[in-house]
Amino acid sequence: MKSIFFKFEEDFVEANIRCIPMIVRFKLDACGIKLKLAEWSRMTPGEREHLAASPCKTQHQIAQYRKDLIRLILDHTGSPATELPIQQNTAWARIDEIPHSIKEKLLEHSWSVSLQQWKSLTDLQRFALLKLSYRGHENKNFPKAMAEFGLDN
Repeated sequence: MKSIFFKFEEDFVEANIRCIPMIVRFKLDACGIKLKLAEWSRMTPGEREHLAASPCKTQHQIAQYRKDLIRLILDHTGSPATELPIQQNTAWARIDEIPHSIKEKLLEHSWSVSLQQWKSLTDLQRFALLKLSYRGHENKNFPKAMAEFGLDN
C-alpha cells in the first residue's frame, strides 16, 4: 500500500505521528475544523492513523470525517471542536497560477517551477507546498518537499 504520508514528514510520523501530518491538515481544511496540537497529542496513535487514513473527498465522507473528529476532540478534551469556515477556491486548488508565497520561497532557493509542473502535482502536493511556504512556518521541509516532488531543479 502506498504511504499516506510524505517522505519529508517521516521524522515525526514514525514517532506515533506526534505532529499533524499534511494529509490530516488537508482534511481539516475540507471539513472546517481546527485541530490544535494539544488536542492531537491527546489522541491515541491508532486514532491519529485513522484520521490520516479515513476518506474525506465526497460530501458524505467529509461530513463523516467532521463528525468523527468532533467526537474525538470532545472525548479527549471535554471541549467542543473549533470550527473554521471552509475556504472556497483555495490557492492550492487553482492550477492556472502558482501562489505568491511559493514563488517567493522558490526565489530564496533560486528554483523555478513551470505552470505545467504546478498542474502536474496532486492537490495534496500543492497544498503541502503552499503550507510549507507560508511566512512564520518552519520552512525546513520546503526543500525536502520540492525534492520529493521532483521540483528541486
